[in-house]
Order: sequence, then structure tokens, then C-alpha cells
Amino acid sequence: MASYAGELVGEHPDLDRVRRLIERVARSPTRTVLVYGETGTGKGLVARMVHEQSARAAHDFVDVNCAAIPSSLMESELFGHERGAFTGAQAKKLGLVETANGGTIFLDEIREMDLTLQAKLLSLLDTQRFRRVGAVKPIDVDVRFIAATNRILLGEVKEGRFREDLYYRLQVVAINIPPLRERGDDVLVLTDYFIRKLNGRYGRAIRGIEPAVRDVFRAYRWPGNVRELAHLLERIFVLEDEDEILVRHLPARVMRELQNPAPPHAATVSADPPLGDFRELTAEYQRRLIGRALQDAGGSHGRAADLLGLTRHALRHQMQKLGLL
Repeated sequence: MASYAGELVGEHPDLDRVRRLIERVARSPTRTVLVYGETGTGKGLVARMVHEQSARAAHDFVDVNCAAIPSSLMESELFGHERGAFTGAQAKKLGLVETANGGTIFLDEIREMDLTLQAKLLSLLDTQRFRRVGAVKPIDVDVRFIAATNRILLGEVKEGRFREDLYYRLQVVAINIPPLRERGDDVLVLTDYFIRKLNGRYGRAIRGIEPAVRDVFRAYRWPGNVRELAHLLERIFVLEDEDEILVRHLPARVMRELQNPAPPHAATVSADPPLGDFRELTAEYQRRLIGRALQDAGGSHGRAADLLGLTRHALRHQMQKLGLL
């Protein structure tokens, strides 16, 4: 379910732009791509599509979740190690970068990588050369790196949690995946798609959803995006017997949110901020707006200025004022 059969399903114009950008990036020789998107939007799918539409498709696609591997093990996982490099290293081990030679390595949740390893990754990106842990001789590789994050990396740079030079090295090309709540009736297109897939998997003949469910799906914010929709539908296939999906099949949390909708920025802005910090709170909000505009504009200051209704000069002035330049 999570792979959506290797395709981006939907008809929204923003998704068409993502598809065109994937095709363009896949054909290009660029070795670094940055994918932005909320949790569940399909960042891994986009990365795999870039790989499969490229000349690297005959080689390996290696998926690395930077949040799932302890920082103490990450260097060895990425670069491998020589026998005796550290306690417990009883044999030589090839790293994931070496495994991906000729192909693509996908670094999901790149912001979770610690600063020391970020420096080593930057060196690898610049030289396409690395050393296994405990080795003296460098190894040359030809790898495309696709990094993904669900956070605005400029904010992480500002807070000292992400290297600025690595940010700009990764941001050669940025692909921004729109959240499901901003894709109009794509939620219904995806629902029909998943029902067809699940009918085949479960040997069912569910014909669709009742009209009231369509209204709920349009109104709900889908914080877990496409992944949440897929899992919600599969849960119904497992637990319910009717040949149509009904409102009473929907989880209580969905109905509660519709009755008590969260404010748009509930996850990032305190409901009761301290009044004494007005200037800093205002500045932080401006940083987030600018970061979002830059993300949506693929890093282009000119396009970001247009999105914010500013001139390019005014945007740069504001970024300098806020410490973003």
C-alpha cells in the first residue's frame, strides 16, 4: 500500500508539477536532490521514481532512514568499516554508500543526522570519495544522493542543528510534495485507487464510499496524509463486512477533529504565547513564512518573493534582518 504501485496518484495541478520535475531531475546528471514533504506524503516514493526514471535504474536504490539508525552506528552503516576498526569489527563490512555505487541512496529524515557525520557527508558529496571506518585508502563512487525532510531545513540551520554548507549543497534541486489537504478532490481519487487495490488483496467487492463519507474526506485535514488514508481504508476492509464504506466505519478521531477542528498552526505555534516575547515570536513567525515560501519555490529567492508579495530586494533585506542570510 505504501508504494502506491510506484506512481503518484492524483489529478491536482501541483502534483502534475511534481511529476514533471521528477522526470526532469531523473534525466539530469545532478547528484543531489532534496525532497520536502509532510509525513505520509510519499517522499520515499518520489525518491524511487527519480531513480527508476534515470539512467541509474539498473543499479541499486538504497533506502536509509536516518532517524532509525543510532548516531553511533550511522557512520559504519553508511561508509562501512575495516576489520579491527573498533571493538566488535571482526570482519570488513561494505557500507550502504558503496552498495549504492552507480545508483541512488535515499537519506530519509536527513535532519536527524548528527553534525559530525554531516561534515563527512558534505565531503563525500563534493568529492564522490570516502573512506571506510579504519581505512587509509579512499574509495571512489558514483552515487546520486536524494535527501528528504518533513521540516524546513533553514530553521534547523538557524538553530545550529544542520550545517548551512550541507543545506546549500543538497538544495541544488528541491522537490516539494503538497500535503493531501491542499490537493482538493485528490483524496477521492486516491480513495477509489486504494479501494481497487484492497479489493484485489482481500478478495472483496466493496463498490465505494457513501456520499456522506465523501464530504467527511473532503473536510478532514489528513495530518498523516496519503499514508493515513491508505491505512484507514485497510482498517475498514479488515474490520467491516458491508459492500460500501459508511460514515459509521470511520475512526472516532476523524469525526472528533471535524467537530473540533485544530487551528492551522496548532502544531507549531503556542496557543498562549508569552506576551513579553512579542518581537521574537513575530520574528520567528516571519522566519517560518519565508522558509515555507523558499521551500515551495524550490529555493528560488525570486519565486519566494512573488509568493510573499515582496520584491526580491525586500525579501533579501528581511532575510538578513532575521539572520537567514
